[in-house]
Amino acid sequence: MSSLDSGREKILKFLDEHKMSVADLASAYSVNRSEMSNYLNGNIESEKGNKLILKIISDFKIR
Repeated sequence: MSSLDSGREKILKFLDEHKMSVADLASAYSVNRSEMSNYLNGNIESEKGNKLILKIISDFKIR
């Protein structure tokens, strides 16, 4: 289990609470929808993905 799993879950919860889609988030960060989905679901763990997850958490002040 990655240390970012909690952050991923919080982002998904944030999206649900704010009626945003993964596609909306992907568009905002210039990432293709399937790639964003894979990052958020933990299917792809890479430095790029981890940095993106941390940036989203920071940008939206997700706690």
